[in-house]
Amino acid sequence: MKKLNSFFASTHVFTVAFVTALYSSATFADWSANVSAVSDYTFNGLSQTQNDPALQGGIDKAFDNGTYVGTWASNVDFGGDTNLEWDAYVGRYQMLTEAVSIDYGIAYYSYHGGDDSSDGNYPEIYTKFGYASDYGNTELNLWYTWDYFGTGSRHTVAMIAHTFELAPNHNLRASFDVSNSLDSDTWVWRDENTSFYHYRLAYQTSYKGLDFEIAAENTNLDIDTADERIVFGVSKTFSF
Repeated sequence: MKKLNSFFASTHVFTVAFVTALYSSATFADWSANVSAVSDYTFNGLSQTQNDPALQGGIDKAFDNGTYVGTWASNVDFGGDTNLEWDAYVGRYQMLTEAVSIDYGIAYYSYHGGDDSSDGNYPEIYTKFGYASDYGNTELNLWYTWDYFGTGSRHTVAMIAHTFELAPNHNLRASFDVSNSLDSDTWVWRDENTSFYHYRLAYQTSYKGLDFEIAAENTNLDIDTADERIVFGVSKTFSF
């Protein structure tokens, strides 16, 4: 099922770090594109590819007032005919103070490959707060949908994360998130509970224009596509 912490472009497209990077280069180019390869495409610790690798890419445009729009795609495998996820989003990034930022917007996730793949399409709104200090960058990220994976279920994800700079160009990012259904009759993960948690520890660096990440992650779900794992990724961003 669903996604979100893939790798740099999600470590999907909506991470505070990604949007900050987008706007740090906006003076020179308001368009950017990204391509990545990951050993497993995961969303909150849940594999979207049956524990197999994925190729991903996206393109974004940033505007002077902080607004951005973009699209992003990845191969997926849910065990049926669906083989492609294609997302679109629009949002705005702002600095509230010299240290505090906010990033908010709406995304639409669509699925392709099978006759009924589009049944899983759904919208999602998000708000992310960032705080930069001498001790690193802290994030509080929130997502909400009223039609999770096309089930008509209201669903939330709350994440807290912190990135430490170990040394120049060497970062460690720790995150913890909780997924929660607000409609227990459509909860798809466990019969006895309507939430699950996921934790992740990632080392990030770059070399010769490429971004690299290796992450260890796990959930409290008892399924083979959400157990403990090591995920590798390499990403390249182009500005133009």
